[in-house]
Amino acid sequence: MTASNKNSWAPDTIVVAAGRPPHETDQPVNPPIVLSSTFYSLGESGAGEKVYGRFTNPTWDPLEATIAQLEDSYLPALAYASGMAAVAAGLSLLPAGGTIVIPRHAYNGSLGLVAELEKTLGLTVRRVELEDTEATLAAFDGADMAWLESPTNPMLEVADLPELLKAARAMGVLTIVDNTFSTPLLQRPLKLGADVVVHSATKYMGGHSDVVLGAVVTRNPELHARLHAMRTLHGAIPGPFEAWLTLRGIRTMSLRLEKAEANAQDLAARLSGHPAISRVRYPGLPGDPGHARAAAQMDGFGSILCIEVEAGAAAADAMLAKLRLWTPATSLGGVESLAERRRRHAGEPESVPENLVRLSVGIENVEDLYRDLDEALGRS
Repeated sequence: MTASNKNSWAPDTIVVAAGRPPHETDQPVNPPIVLSSTFYSLGESGAGEKVYGRFTNPTWDPLEATIAQLEDSYLPALAYASGMAAVAAGLSLLPAGGTIVIPRHAYNGSLGLVAELEKTLGLTVRRVELEDTEATLAAFDGADMAWLESPTNPMLEVADLPELLKAARAMGVLTIVDNTFSTPLLQRPLKLGADVVVHSATKYMGGHSDVVLGAVVTRNPELHARLHAMRTLHGAIPGPFEAWLTLRGIRTMSLRLEKAEANAQDLAARLSGHPAISRVRYPGLPGDPGHARAAAQMDGFGSILCIEVEAGAAAADAMLAKLRLWTPATSLGGVESLAERRRRHAGEPESVPENLVRLSVGIENVEDLYRDLDEALGRS
């Protein structure tokens, strides 16, 4: 298989075929797990030598190659011990005392770390309504970094990523996109002009709620070198088994996401008419504020939707306690369906409604999923 053939593969082929050992006699079909903290080496270490397990591990290589190919980068991705470690790595590219633009609604951990760095490193933080393109562009003026998320967590606001990324590049603003919600199957920010992409691979890539891992991808050799050096010095590396599990999860990501998205689309439509729900947030609904943008720039609408329970936060908590198939738990992107009232977390922005429940839709039978929600809400 030539490089040009590989570059022409569709994403649902890449998840299965990338990162495999060569097609040679007696080669394994799957890459092995290498459990070694150090490697044989003599003399002065140089480029291409493994030397020590904090620098690299052969088990990371196929995972990092696969994620890079999915995100359309010729440089290998960098795997991290967690999604938060990947977020922290991305934010390490911001100079001390610099200015960052970040959505008002985004992953709770990203917002929390930025708030901490605002206090400890004297950052200037410009929080924006990301779906308001003009206001966001105005905030880019004089900024060092734009941290973008689309759709946002948990409000599912959709940004005009092509316009924002184009403008940021023209203005010399470094852009980082958290692509966890969409995955590279639905959205490839590097192709749209982003400098860096981060993932919590714990979510859709791992896909089975049994591994914690993060990843960072860039096409910029200088940024890649800085990130690699930072990972080596700070030591936020994944274990070989976690890397292997994540790659195994990626193999079925296309099928899982396809089924979960179909379930989410069905549930969003049905729940929109439920008397116990005041609002459904899902970009796949034609009436959703982000629908047109999502349809134009994404290859699907994802499998996260949010509902606002009509009777308030207490009723939302009561509904969660009555669920039998859905699991009340944080996180998302696994085969199982999870439900969580986001404002239970102290650090969640106050602009997130108290009665908002985020639903990570899994791959179960959609009739069973709807029935469980309907019964927990009170039959329509």
